[in-house]
Amino acid sequence: MKIIEVKDYEEMSQRAAEYLINKIKNSPKLNIGLATGGTPKGVYQNLIEDYRLNNTSYSQINSFNLDEYIGLEKDDPNSYFHYMNEHLFKHIDIDKNQTYIPSGTNKNTIAECEEYEKKIIQAGGIDLQILGIGANGHIGFNEPGTSFQSRTHVVDLTLSTRQANARFFTSIDEVPKQAITMGIQTIFQSREILLLASGRAKQEAIVQLLSGEVTEAFPASILNHHPQTILIADEEALLAVKEKSF
Repeated sequence: MKIIEVKDYEEMSQRAAEYLINKIKNSPKLNIGLATGGTPKGVYQNLIEDYRLNNTSYSQINSFNLDEYIGLEKDDPNSYFHYMNEHLFKHIDIDKNQTYIPSGTNKNTIAECEEYEKKIIQAGGIDLQILGIGANGHIGFNEPGTSFQSRTHVVDLTLSTRQANARFFTSIDEVPKQAITMGIQTIFQSREILLLASGRAKQEAIVQLLSGEVTEAFPASILNHHPQTILIADEEALLAVKEKSF
């Protein structure tokens, strides 16, 4: 795993966006895996600014989102469909027919998971996957204990994950209890992974990640076996690592 240390969230976002922009310029038909939440928001802001200034084109890009809440309509302000449209898609020239997000309202969730996995495979797999990391090591919505062999599936969200996401809702009672997420094996088969971490809240997760121990109790640990993972982390996220030696 290659580690790039940056000063703060702003620099993390800038470096990640620059890396992604260079990839797109070299491979205009890239299949990109996208994340939501607070961590990648700054990356998307940088992509939008670059598009405004340099007109980097996304017209041939395919995007696949990691996950979506079950039970939220597309136009719900807290759905990831709405998030992606507001924070990226409507500001660039990406073809909306080439942006893929699991449906949280398909009553047949098993069929939805199978169809989403099929779409990724038919597109040729993910070339570059953007990831954040949860305090408990979750990637996507794959909570501790999820099989490393898992494909796109339905997950019951832990209380800690719902509490972490409650800041986006009026109360924790409104946070859905289930989501559809790419599985760990789906993520792992991405050709390249860009893992982002910022802030003190991620210190212990980064320590555990870089300890090298690979266990399903800490889902992100599988990335230690990935041949092409880059971790971009700021000083605060890496602070505890510097106090330890592995």
